[in-house]
Amino acid sequence: MDLELLRGMAEVRPEWQIVLVGPLAKIDPASLPRAPNIHYLGRRTYEQLPEYLAGWDVALLPFARNDATRFISPTKTPEYLAAGRPVVSTSIADVVRPYGENGLVRIADRVTDFVAAVEAALAAPAATAHADQFLAGMSWDTTVARMDRLVHQAIARKKSPTSAPSIAPVCQPSTI
Repeated sequence: MDLELLRGMAEVRPEWQIVLVGPLAKIDPASLPRAPNIHYLGRRTYEQLPEYLAGWDVALLPFARNDATRFISPTKTPEYLAAGRPVVSTSIADVVRPYGENGLVRIADRVTDFVAAVEAALAAPAATAHADQFLAGMSWDTTVARMDRLVHQAIARKKSPTSAPSIAPVCQPSTI
């Protein structure tokens, strides 16, 4: 979690209520930004999450950009979109592509840009039809079938005879 981003948002928009649901694993509680408009609710059951989502105006993915988040693929993204909430995220690769590139998630990293993205999400009508259409093509079955096809293609390439690699001759300077 990008703690400076949270701190900055809370300062710039003290009228916003920033509600964080979920465990704060690997974060020193003393390092968490504290403000009257930041609320850490902790772990909730999966069954409770729709109740929280129903009360949110915008779903946030304020991930820090570092080695620990470099290759994450937050499953929260399609969940938030399926719930009909606009989403604003930091530039996590698996959020930028495909969600950001398809106009489903606003992407921003700096406090001013993130706040502007949230404001834009609040002002725009929900793009639920576009999100629903995009999400309809996603499923675990589709993912498994695609991975199975890729694995079989890789095996076929490995089994196919390959031609000998071409090697360029090494030219030696001649002496006279």
